[in-house]
Amino acid sequence: MKRIVSIQDISCVGKCSLTVALPIISSMGVETSIVPTAVLSTHTQFKGFTFRDLTDDMLPILDHWKKEGFKFDAIYTGYLGSIRQIDIVKEYFDALKGKNTAIVVDPAMADNGKLYVGFDEAFAKEMLNLCVKADITLPNISEACLMLGEEYPGEEASDDVICDLLKKLVKAGCKFPVITGVTLDNGTFGFIGLNSESGEFISYGTTKVPYKSHGTGDVYASAFTGALTLGKDVYTALKIATDFTAASIRNTYEDPDSVNYAVNFEAEIPYLLKLINEN
Repeated sequence: MKRIVSIQDISCVGKCSLTVALPIISSMGVETSIVPTAVLSTHTQFKGFTFRDLTDDMLPILDHWKKEGFKFDAIYTGYLGSIRQIDIVKEYFDALKGKNTAIVVDPAMADNGKLYVGFDEAFAKEMLNLCVKADITLPNISEACLMLGEEYPGEEASDDVICDLLKKLVKAGCKFPVITGVTLDNGTFGFIGLNSESGEFISYGTTKVPYKSHGTGDVYASAFTGALTLGKDVYTALKIATDFTAASIRNTYEDPDSVNYAVNFEAEIPYLLKLINEN
């Protein structure tokens, strides 16, 4: 059985971060280990949430794992709460990466051109340094711009603008950056990526649903990492993640009883497994 470790926070209510990564990756038949970076009562859409910082537990966990000799097929990071946590995650990469271990970084820190509360430009620059150590990087448009210090072009940025951002991410040292949440010039909604080794751009989009929600990036990154670990090539894994996330959003949009803080990804897990089997 393949094994992934995901390093990010736990929001007890909200369907994001580890409460998304665990069920999605496990449903794909991949063992899912975790390093919780913090525990929140809810995600940050809610007011008055509780927050327990677990930074001081991260290195002791790593020390124990090194003693046990644990190895992983993939290391996947999401929301990290501080520069210190980023530095610790670099130690995880150095200690746990084997010859065939894939490192996936989702630099979850911004939306709509603005950093999340508590982050600054120094954090964004340090996140770029973490992305440089990854095999695959999955920023949205906002995160790509903030890491590069570029002006935010808006959510409707053209393919040419996105490709230019990708070239700059590669120049900064990223091996295979993929910008997600892109409205492609043909009107579909998906991703554009750039393979630094081949110089090839890849893209794919599906029908756009007029609905935005917390946690969709986590759904996407989790499905992608699981598919990649099962042996799918990067493009196929990205396509699977795109189709699954779009289905989860569509399901929520069409459900009159859906919650207003997350998507119905659970209802679409059978579709995810179908995608895995068919691709």
